[in-house]
Order: sequence, then C-alpha cells, then structure tokens
Amino acid sequence: MPKLVKSGADPYQTLVVTIISQNTADTNTERAYKILSERFQIVPEVLANAEISQIEACIRVAGLYQGKAKTIQTVSQTLLEKFGGNLDSILALPTSEARKTLMDMPGVGPKTADVVLLFSAGKPTLPVDTHVNRVSRRLGLAPAHGGYEEVRLSLQRFFEPKDYRLAHLLFIAHGRKTCKAQKPLCPTCPLNTYCPSNGRVN
Repeated sequence: MPKLVKSGADPYQTLVVTIISQNTADTNTERAYKILSERFQIVPEVLANAEISQIEACIRVAGLYQGKAKTIQTVSQTLLEKFGGNLDSILALPTSEARKTLMDMPGVGPKTADVVLLFSAGKPTLPVDTHVNRVSRRLGLAPAHGGYEEVRLSLQRFFEPKDYRLAHLLFIAHGRKTCKAQKPLCPTCPLNTYCPSNGRVN
C-alpha cells in the first residue's frame, strides 16, 4: 500500500492514488502521483476536464498509464455528473451499497473500492492486495484457490471489524519483509510454528 494512502485522507485523492497503484511498485506510484499533483490540482473538476494526454504523461512512470488516465478522467466526470463532484454521498451509504456504487464506475475494481472505503471512510471492509492474498492463503486463513471475494470474506470472518485496517497493513508488511512471493524466509518467520506452508514454498 503506497504511503500516500492514510486513514482519514481525502477520499478522492485516495481513489486517484489507488488507481495509479494498480500493478506497479509503491515508489513508482508515489512518483507518478507527485508529478500529477504538481501539474494539476487533484480534484474532480480539474482532472475531468484535463487533456487526457497530459494526465498520461504525468503518470507514465507507473505503467499502464493510458488505461489509468482514462479511468481517472472517467471517474472524475462521473463524480461531477452524478454525485455533486465528491464522494461524500457515496461514503455515507451502508458499506455494501457504497462498495457497489464505487465498483459501478468504469475501471474501479473491488480492491480500489475497498481501499477508499477502509482508509477514507473507516468502513468495515478488508482490501486484498497481492501481499494480503499470498500471505493469507499460505497461512490457511483463506481458500487456496478462492477469488478476491472469497479471500476478503474469509479474512473478515476471521478478524474483528475494528482490526481490519491493522490486519491489512500487517499482511502487507509481512508479505514484503518475510513471506515473499519468491523464496519466503520461513526459517526466521515468527509465524512458522503455526503456518501450514512452512518450508513448503520455494
């Protein structure tokens, strides 16, 4: 999760950061967002009407920049046309409705919706990124072959809602430092006694 995503952060800015972060490293996400914010004010009114080529140029370093720029602009236009230019009315909805409304926007998937809901609105949902997905499966906390929703719901049943944000961040930290995709550090892992995958992952 990029450092730019923080609890209580502006929901629209969190949405833009999360869109940029898809399938890219945090450092590139942060560079792209910095360039974008130096060129444009990060508000729907501005990005909805910006030249798409200029948005693309700003976020190019994050990769897949054409699709991401289109999503950012389309979401911005949708917010202006249907929601008064902000996310407030969406975030005021019950979690499941707010989640569906966000995911109805072109280019906004479940992880992006869940990040905005959890971090900017404190809603009880647990985003599943690549680290959360990998670590939870290896620990046996989620189905080995389940999709996004199955993993998310399994984790939400396991943890208390008040702990979703912390659990999300701890999964990410553990996945980056110890339970790596390639050559996980099982011998030094503090969870190796409890982990059914201990020593079985190459």
